[in-house]
Amino acid sequence: MTTSVPAPRIPEAVHRRRWAILGVLMLSLLIVVLDNSILNVAIKTISTPAPVGLGATQSQIEWAINSYTLVFAGLLFTAGLIGDRLGRKKVLLGGLVVFGLGSALAAESGSPAQLIAFRALMALGAAFVMPATLAVLMNVFEREEQPKAIGIWAGGVGLAIAIGPITGGALLDHFWWGSVFLINVPIVIVALALMVWLVPDSRDPNPGRLDPVGVVLSVVGLVLLVYGIIKGGELADFTDAKVLATIIAGLAVLAAFVVYEKRSDHPSLDVTYFQNKVFSAAMAAIALVFFALMGVTFFSVFYTQSVRGYSPLESGVLMLPLAAAQMIFAPRARLVVERFGNKATTTAGLVLIAAMLASFATFEADTPIWLLEIIFFLMGTGMAHIMTPTSVVIMQALPREKAGSASALSNTFRQVGGALGIAVLGSVLSTAYRNGIEGKLGPLPPGLRDTAGESIEATLGIAEKLGARGQGLITPANDAFLHAMHVTALCGTGVALVGAVVTALWLPGKPPAGRQGEKEPELVTAKD
Repeated sequence: MTTSVPAPRIPEAVHRRRWAILGVLMLSLLIVVLDNSILNVAIKTISTPAPVGLGATQSQIEWAINSYTLVFAGLLFTAGLIGDRLGRKKVLLGGLVVFGLGSALAAESGSPAQLIAFRALMALGAAFVMPATLAVLMNVFEREEQPKAIGIWAGGVGLAIAIGPITGGALLDHFWWGSVFLINVPIVIVALALMVWLVPDSRDPNPGRLDPVGVVLSVVGLVLLVYGIIKGGELADFTDAKVLATIIAGLAVLAAFVVYEKRSDHPSLDVTYFQNKVFSAAMAAIALVFFALMGVTFFSVFYTQSVRGYSPLESGVLMLPLAAAQMIFAPRARLVVERFGNKATTTAGLVLIAAMLASFATFEADTPIWLLEIIFFLMGTGMAHIMTPTSVVIMQALPREKAGSASALSNTFRQVGGALGIAVLGSVLSTAYRNGIEGKLGPLPPGLRDTAGESIEATLGIAEKLGARGQGLITPANDAFLHAMHVTALCGTGVALVGAVVTALWLPGKPPAGRQGEKEPELVTAKD
C-alpha cells in the first residue's frame, strides 16, 4: 500500500513557537510601515515654516517620501539575496539597527535636504527588514498554514496604518515634528531583543550571486524617472526640455536594466518569472493598488488638515476606518478566495477601490465627514482583498528556498507602485493646483507668486504672513485645491480600473472542487 505523507520540514521546536515568531516578524514589519503612515499626518507640519516645521515645499515633501521608497525598492532584490546567503536573522538584526540609527538622525534634521538624506538611510535598513520577515515566515510555517500566516502578516500592515497616524498626531500635538521619527528607536530596541531570543536563522542552500550592476541601473533609472515626474509637477509643465530629458533618460536606463537582467547569469530580477501570466498579473495588481492608494493618502492629508482644519491627531483618527478594515478583512480574505477564487476576489477589490477614489471627486469643503469615513473603510476592505490573495500567489509561485527573492520582488513592486503613485498623482495635484491658483495671485508681490503657487500649504502660509491682506487668498486656495483633488482622484480611479482589467484577464479563477485540497508537490512517498 502506498500513501503520501508530507515530509516534516519544520523542526518541532520552531513549529511550536511559530505564532510567537510571527508576532516578532509583525513588530519588525510594523516599524517599517509605521514610519510612512506616521509621516503622512506630519506632511503639513513639516511643510510649515520654521520653527514649527522645516518649511519644505511640496516637491521636497514628495522627495522625503520617495527617497525612502526608491532606495527601499532599489535594494530589496539585493537585500533578499544577501539574506538568502548570510542568513535571514542576521540580515533582520542588521537592518533594524540601521533603520533605528536613520530614525534618530532624521528626528534631528535641520533642513529638508537632511531629512531626505536620513530617510534614505532609514530605507537602507528597511530594505533588509521587509523581505527577511516574509522569508522567515515561509520557513517557519508549513505550506497549508502559509495563507493564514500571510493574511495575519498582511493585517500587520493595517495595524501599522492604524497606529501610525494616531501616534503621529498625538506626538505632533505635544512635541516637535522630529518626534514622529524618534518614536521608532524604542520599538527597534524591543524588536531586536525579541528577535535574538525567538527567531531561528535560515538561508538558501544555493544562494544567487549578487548583482551590483543591476542594482545601480534600477536605482538610477527609478530616481531619474521619478525626479522628472516630480519636477514636471513642480513646474506645472511636462513639456519642459529638462523634464522630458530626465523622464526619457530614466526610461532608457530602466530598459537597459531589463536587457542586462535578461542576459545576466545571476540577475537580481529574474525576468523569466514574468513569462507566467498569473505571476505578472499579481505583481501588476500590487503595484497598481499602491499607486492609487499612496496618491490618495497624499492628497487626503491636505484635504483634512488644510481645507477642513483638522489637527494632525484628528486627521490620524479619521484614517482609522482604512486601517480597521484591513485588520478585519486581511486575515479572512483567504476564506473569500476559497469560495470565489483569486480572480473574482482581487478584481472586486480593485473595482471597489476605483469606486471609492471616484467618490473623492465629489468632495467639497463642507461634505459630511462621515462620508469620508465610509470611503476609507471600503478602501481598506478592497485593499485587504487584493493584498492577501496576490501575496499568496506570488510567494507560492517560486520554490521555498527563493522566499527572500519572492518577498523582495513583491515588495519592490509595491514600493515602486507607491513611489510612482506619489510622483505621478502628486504631480497631477501640483499642476492642477498651480493652474487653478495662478490667476488669483495677482495682488501678491512678484517674488512671492511662484512660491505661493507650489501648494495649498504654501499659499496659506503666505496668506497668514500677510495678515488681513492675505485673507482673500484662503477661499481661492481651497477652491483650487478641491479642483486639483478631483482631477487627481479621477486619475487614480483610472489606474485602479486598469488593475481590475489585468486581474480579470489573467489571475486564475476558482479551481475545480477536486483540486482545492491538492497537496504540495514536495511530498515523499512512504511504502507500507
